[in-house]
Amino acid sequence: MAPGLKSVTAAQQQDLQLQRRLQQDSIQLAGKTIYINPFLYWRRFDSNTDRWLREPGQLSEEQIQQNRVRFYPELEWALLDERDQEIKDGAVEMFLKSLELISTFHPELTSGQLLEVERKMAITKKRSFERWVEKSYRRRSREETREKRRFARNRFWRGWGEWIALDTTHQALVPMVALLVLSAVAGWSLGSSRSSCPTLVLPPEQTGVR
Repeated sequence: MAPGLKSVTAAQQQDLQLQRRLQQDSIQLAGKTIYINPFLYWRRFDSNTDRWLREPGQLSEEQIQQNRVRFYPELEWALLDERDQEIKDGAVEMFLKSLELISTFHPELTSGQLLEVERKMAITKKRSFERWVEKSYRRRSREETREKRRFARNRFWRGWGEWIALDTTHQALVPMVALLVLSAVAGWSLGSSRSSCPTLVLPPEQTGVR
């Protein structure tokens, strides 16, 4: 195959992938393209909205539980383990946040049109939201672990410094330090005296060497 034809085919494949992704991330309503991927609105976010969207746990637990069946009608929540329940609750929160953002940026949408948005979102974004929540929890866990280690390290050095500053510590350390200094001086003096002592050389007749 010619190089030019290869590049055209690769470009076409990339365009097809982008089109499929855009179809999953948007819906056509009344001749307008409505994005159902909330992160595609990021240029219109302020820092507070961005943090509100990205961080799980911004909505109340009661609000999330009330909407479980709305987005996961097929699940028996009582049969889920704690980890799966936490991730799917986070996905429910993402659904609610996304719908709130869409209704804010598209106030002209009717209740029927918002229902269409919700239906497509439930079909195409469920697994994406779950992956995003799972990644967010892993990142939060790593940050909490780093923070705990930093706190333990700071507490250790603070406790050590406070112990050094105590008068009783000073009273205990002074004789120890003095003993160490005296031991070092005595060792140095002994080594010096040995190295300076003259070596006795016997005459040949006393050694038996001729």
